[in-house]
Amino acid sequence: MTAQQPVLIVIDDEPGILDVVGRFAARSGFQVMACAGGREGIARVQSTHADLVMVDLRMPDVGGLEVLRAIRESNPNCQAVLMTGYASVETAVEAIKLGAMDYLSKPLDFGRLQQMLAGVRDEIERRHAVLSMERDLARHLEFCGMIGRGPAMQDLFGLIRRLAPHVKTALVTGETGTGKELVARALHGSGPRRDRPFVTVNCSAVVEPLFEGELFGEVRCGADEDTSHEPGFFEAANGGTLFLDEVADLPIAVQAKLLRALELGEVHPVGSAEPCPVDVQVIAATNRDLRTEVAGGRFRSELYYRLNSVEVKVPALRDRREDIPYLTAAFVRESADRLGKPLAGLTAGAERLLAAGTWAGNVRELRNVIERACILCDAILISERELSVGMPHQPGTSSRGPSLAPAESLHDGESLATVEREHIQRALAKVGGNKKAAAQLLGLSRRALYRRLERLDLADSISRRRDSDLAMID
Repeated sequence: MTAQQPVLIVIDDEPGILDVVGRFAARSGFQVMACAGGREGIARVQSTHADLVMVDLRMPDVGGLEVLRAIRESNPNCQAVLMTGYASVETAVEAIKLGAMDYLSKPLDFGRLQQMLAGVRDEIERRHAVLSMERDLARHLEFCGMIGRGPAMQDLFGLIRRLAPHVKTALVTGETGTGKELVARALHGSGPRRDRPFVTVNCSAVVEPLFEGELFGEVRCGADEDTSHEPGFFEAANGGTLFLDEVADLPIAVQAKLLRALELGEVHPVGSAEPCPVDVQVIAATNRDLRTEVAGGRFRSELYYRLNSVEVKVPALRDRREDIPYLTAAFVRESADRLGKPLAGLTAGAERLLAAGTWAGNVRELRNVIERACILCDAILISERELSVGMPHQPGTSSRGPSLAPAESLHDGESLATVEREHIQRALAKVGGNKKAAAQLLGLSRRALYRRLERLDLADSISRRRDSDLAMID
């Protein structure tokens, strides 16, 4: 199976339908799987990530509506088409709610079948083209391990380029998971110290009684009065950059000595009376407001002003949502290479789910969600099902929209198209013609609703007669 060949599952208890649809779809570029009944079809739907399912409404073992429910639960991004020679209010409305994108009346109209297959195939090809473009753009948009197309990150990249040749101390601020260490590495890697050491210290992880020795070094005397000098982080970073992560957790007693080291360019190892000269660029980072820490007596004001000669603020992911597709493309590519999976990217529905996320953990949380989804996914595209396992609940959102009562009557001779048209018109009337709200009410994506409006010749009439006709329908 390749990314270019879409998968179609045909479910029908009539061998003739399976044969003719299968041969027709194969010539249209689909990989076809035939299932002679609803029970077999559900098993195949649950084990295969299909792009399209065509299912008969009435089968002796399990009906088409039950198959649609299985599709919605196991692969909600799969397109579904109902095949039927019968129409009723209940089944038509239920099929729409369950996400059926289209219907084909029996006997089959092969012109319409060809048009439908071509539309699905073209949409899949467009999706893969978009994903390919996002992957290529992600490579071009990368700067020192960071990716950003929007103005917030482009401004940040420009600031780093201007500061890197000159900065001696800097304070990097931002929420947890925004990539503060990447900013520090970019300042180091874009400046004159790029070929010298970059040493990272997590100030919140060092035991306080040992911190001074680890930071400034230590001179120890042995039993025979021999001395040994154990260099600290400052000496290890000599000539390069020392990155102090979570600097707000630095013990208050050490802060004065750090300030002295920054001002004089020398450190005093523990146990030594002689200073040790050092030439170090110091970049500190914190997710807390150091001004508040200073006001509370937990951080020395002199050290704050010394570190804050230049402040570099890293934006939160919620303030740069336009970058999510490109970050996602890069993370999928990394995970796919590591896992040895042919992952191409995300479905459109999955990308919408990411775009709506709260992302309290910022880029780090997004990376974790994508990595987990890549592990779970056994298809070419990651769907909402794999993403939802790792994503936190989004307040105020629901997987299903509000319910819409079915139409009250169906006259003899009315087709499924008539029922579907009336149901959509009632939904639009209920929300005053708002297509986004109507799509939510019907349990459809906006794209799926637009396709129905065009197929049912409602697009023009809805826009022309929103106030008059919809009021009459309601």
